[in-house]
Amino acid sequence: NAQAQCYLGSLYEEGAGVPQDNAEAAKWYRKAAEQGETSAQYNLGAMYTEGQGVPQNFAEAAKWYRKAAEQGDADAAEALEQLQDAE
Repeated sequence: NAQAQCYLGSLYEEGAGVPQDNAEAAKWYRKAAEQGETSAQYNLGAMYTEGQGVPQNFAEAAKWYRKAAEQGDADAAEALEQLQDAE
């Protein structure tokens, strides 16, 4: 269930009920993002932007922001635009 995977990722990212672990958060976000979960795609893009739990990689961040933006996520579209402006 992609929504549950995304939620689990957020729990690990925040350390809510589990030890805080950005690598584990990224793992769960990726599972959900690959299934098309928009919020997971955005969150994974943010992790790549910041280099949290994954190596900082703006191309990967843009890839995930773009996927979320294509599904109508306005925050992802804005993050993608900011990322492109920074390059």
